[in-house]
Amino acid sequence: MRELLMILLVSGMAFGQAVDTAKPADSGSRSSSPAQTNPAPQAKEVSAAPAAATPAEAQDPSAAVIPAGTKIPLSLAQAISTKNAREGDPVYASTTFPFVVNDRILVPAGTYIQGKISRVQHAGRSKQRAELLLHFTSMIYPSGYTVMLPASVQNTPGADDNSVKDKEGTIQADKDTGKRIEDAAKGAAVGGTVGSIGGLAAGGYNGARYGGLAGLAGGVAWALLKHGPDVKLPVGTSIEMEIQRPISVDATRIQVARAAR
Repeated sequence: MRELLMILLVSGMAFGQAVDTAKPADSGSRSSSPAQTNPAPQAKEVSAAPAAATPAEAQDPSAAVIPAGTKIPLSLAQAISTKNAREGDPVYASTTFPFVVNDRILVPAGTYIQGKISRVQHAGRSKQRAELLLHFTSMIYPSGYTVMLPASVQNTPGADDNSVKDKEGTIQADKDTGKRIEDAAKGAAVGGTVGSIGGLAAGGYNGARYGGLAGLAGGVAWALLKHGPDVKLPVGTSIEMEIQRPISVDATRIQVARAAR
């Protein structure tokens, strides 16, 4: 019996020792397992190399610019006079010669130009001269392509009695001092003659003298108190238009008629 107990005791001790030694092994295997099952470390993200700077966009071959300060000759399509013109009245003209840049026609002859009257000043009886200010606002190509404008009058070579007085393009009637003096002389002569005849018939020599002086004074006053001349631009008047800032145009929308071969 004692031997049986001893055997059981020894067997129990041996079994417990075996269990204790097995646990560290298990823990070791578990601790080593994650190391084995851990996925490989992710490769560091490599930021994509910045794309090479794209070259500057090639200039659009159809784009063209009418430079500021460009002067284009026009022909007026309707008569304008400060006698009856009003602010806001439309102005119509057309180009008479093509405008070319780098061997390309940017404004063909016959292009319609539209504008409006911005200010009208009527002639006075003394020093106030008639003035007319107009601006061009749009350009209509033969194809129907329309471009907005800021343009003014640079010169009026087709108008003999007018001139452009400032950079804004104000057209001013020329001075008529010589004409007034001429009219005064004619008025004095006519008035003096008529007055003399009337005075002579009414009161003899003295009446003729006083009548002549009165007629002379009246003729001079009549000439000097007349209104000055109006600004008059007949149909077909040649006007030089000046572009006030660069204007971008699409060359593909400008149709130029080719001469028949």
